[in-house]
Amino acid sequence: MSLWVVRIAFLIVCTLGGFAVSQVRPEWLEAGRFWTLIGLGLGGILIALDEMLKGFSLRAFSAATFGLLLGFAVGWMFDNSGLFIGMDKDDEVTRGLIRLGIFISFGYIGMIMAMRSNKEDFSLIIPYVRFSRENKPENILLLDTSVIIDGRIADLIEARFLEGIVVVPSFILKELQLIADSADPLRRARGRRGLDMLARLQRNKANEVKIHDAEVPEETETDAKLIRLAKSLHACLYTNDHNLGKVAELQSVKHVNLNELAAALKPVILPGEVLTLKIVREGKDKGQGVGYLSDGTLVVVNNAQKFIGHSIEVQVISLLQSPTGTMAFADAKVTPGTPYAP
Repeated sequence: MSLWVVRIAFLIVCTLGGFAVSQVRPEWLEAGRFWTLIGLGLGGILIALDEMLKGFSLRAFSAATFGLLLGFAVGWMFDNSGLFIGMDKDDEVTRGLIRLGIFISFGYIGMIMAMRSNKEDFSLIIPYVRFSRENKPENILLLDTSVIIDGRIADLIEARFLEGIVVVPSFILKELQLIADSADPLRRARGRRGLDMLARLQRNKANEVKIHDAEVPEETETDAKLIRLAKSLHACLYTNDHNLGKVAELQSVKHVNLNELAAALKPVILPGEVLTLKIVREGKDKGQGVGYLSDGTLVVVNNAQKFIGHSIEVQVISLLQSPTGTMAFADAKVTPGTPYAP
C-alpha cells in the first residue's frame, strides 16, 4: 500500500473527526465548518511533520526524548534552587516567563547534546551500565541479484570472512523469480541458481537472513531502489555490477564489488618464480604449450608442446598486463632424465 494512500485516509479521518466534534454540543452546531477546517488543518500539520521527519530514525527520536527529559530535570533544579526567592510575588508573569525560558533552553541543549552523542557516552551519565544489542552483528549486508546468482557471497559467509545480517529486498526476490520463470533456458538456470543460493544462505546459522519488505515506491529502477534502501538501512551493498558500484560511490553508499575483490586477492606471480603447471593445449607459436593457474591466469610455456596433458615445472620469465587480465610467459623447467625431458 502506498504511503500517500494512508496519509489521505488519515486526513479524511481528521476532517470527519473535526465535524464530529461540532456535533457534541448544541452551541457548536453553527460552527461546524470551523471545526471541520480545524480537523483538516490538524491532519495537514501532522502529515507535513511526518514528511519533515522522514529521515529521523528511532534512535535519534529516543536520544532526543532522553535529552529533553534530562534538560527539563536540570531546568527544574534551577527553578527550585532558590534563585527566585527575592522576586516580588506579585510579578508572577515575569517569573513564569523566566521559568519558561529556562525549561526551553535546557530542554533544547539536552536534545542537541543527546543527538550528537553516541551510545558509549551514556555510560558517563549512568555509571556501570552499558546498553548492548542482543544481535551482536551490526553489519547489514544488502545483496543484489547479480551477487546472489554468482554464489561466491555464500562461500565468503560460510568461511566467516563476512559477518552480519544478510538482507535481501523483496523486489530482488521477485526479480529472481521472474528470471527463474524465464523462457530462455540460460536465464532460467541463472534464476534457479540464485534461488538455490538464497536457500543455502538461509541454512547457514552463522548469519541471519532477512527478506526486507520495502518496495521503495518513489523509485522505479531496481538499482535506484537498492541505493535508496542501502542509505536508509546504513547497509553495505554487495554487487557484481560495475555501474551500480560507481553510482553507489557517487552517492556515498558503502559497497563491495566481488569481482574487484577477487581481482585484488589473486596470487601474485613474479618473474623467476617456479610453478607446477599442467599443459592443456598448444600455443600460437611453434613449440609453445598453454596452461592455466588456479585463478584462471593464462601461462604460455616455451618448448612445452610435447608435454600437453602432463604437469611439469615451469619458470616464469615475464608478465604481460592485457585488458582481459594478466598473461604470463614461462620456460619449461625439465631436468634431464625425467620422463618428459627432450
